[in-house]
Amino acid sequence: MSTKPAKFKLGAIVKHKKFHFRGIIFDVDPIFNNTDEWLERIPEDRRPKKNQPFYHLLAENEDKSVYIAYVSQQNLEEDLEKEPFTHPSVKLIFDGKDTEGNYIVKQSTN
Repeated sequence: MSTKPAKFKLGAIVKHKKFHFRGIIFDVDPIFNNTDEWLERIPEDRRPKKNQPFYHLLAENEDKSVYIAYVSQQNLEEDLEKEPFTHPSVKLIFDGKDTEGNYIVKQSTN
């Protein structure tokens, strides 16, 4: 099974192509790494293929509800608006932004 390279990097701000939420990438799986039950809950006509990167996002929707999302690469695009995030975990994982407006992952102090 061939896989696609990751299009987005850690700290990138993205939005879902079909649903109205946006997020900051804090982890990436080169291929699907969740349960089959999770995948099967997605309607078959919208179910993503497993052989592509899947991203873990600090997500928030238009109502500013915050949560963690797991999204396939095919369903994400860059969020050019780059509005501020209210997700409480942003300050735990990231340390400010770079010159392009993407978040900088905190370095481990171990």
